[in-house]
Amino acid sequence: MDHALVAFYSGDDEDDRIQGSHASGVVEFIRVQRLLRARLHPASRILDVGGATGVHSRWLAADGHHVTLLDPVPSQVARAAEVGTFEALVGDARRLPLGPASVDAVLLFGPLYHLIRREDRVQALAEAARVLRPGGLLFAQGITRLAAIATDAAAVGYDQLSDPVWDLARTGEWASTDGGFPGGHFHTVAELRDEVAQAGCVVESVHGLEGPQAGALELLDADDELVGTAVALAERVEELLEGSPRADTVAEYSPHVMAVARRVLD
Repeated sequence: MDHALVAFYSGDDEDDRIQGSHASGVVEFIRVQRLLRARLHPASRILDVGGATGVHSRWLAADGHHVTLLDPVPSQVARAAEVGTFEALVGDARRLPLGPASVDAVLLFGPLYHLIRREDRVQALAEAARVLRPGGLLFAQGITRLAAIATDAAAVGYDQLSDPVWDLARTGEWASTDGGFPGGHFHTVAELRDEVAQAGCVVESVHGLEGPQAGALELLDADDELVGTAVALAERVEELLEGSPRADTVAEYSPHVMAVARRVLD
């Protein structure tokens, strides 16, 4: 167990980040909802790996799905268990406590951020593939290098970016030195696609969740009109770029990208 990870998320409120006052988190949440609801069959069995306090498990259970949440942070799992509409377990994405071919869909919204070594990320993805039924859906999120660098550059200017940020641009690796965001990995879309494929799943699509306007959304408070416009713009950009070689590049302007994949049929 990574003690820095547990310490950081024991004091973190994922509900506030994704459903609070900032427009970027609300847009991300709505985009995830819309993308999942368009693909999930009724009453699916879903494993939410890295599910924190249940920000997605709650609405999935309310939609009629049978949900199990797994997270490495005991305090987050304790809060999730209080909801009472889904099962909540402490566990590691690399060693899932479920049998083979036991669920219809797996969410990996968080684990890939914090596994620095590629082999650990592929192991987590392979575990997700193992517990999926043939043809089952994998929804795997990464955080992007481009958006992270652009955010820092907007704050201080490219000429003032620190060496760790330039190292992030080259390798995707981030090592926390100030007690903030714990060490982790920032993806390119090509890298995320490759890792998912190596784990035995076929990537159907990759989505930039916040859209190309993500930098502005980070600075703005959420209101219904702004959020609705941002969601519509993100979806329209994806429609216009569908099948284009530029689609993955544009997706990387979003802080969060989500791969939609299926387990290879036996």
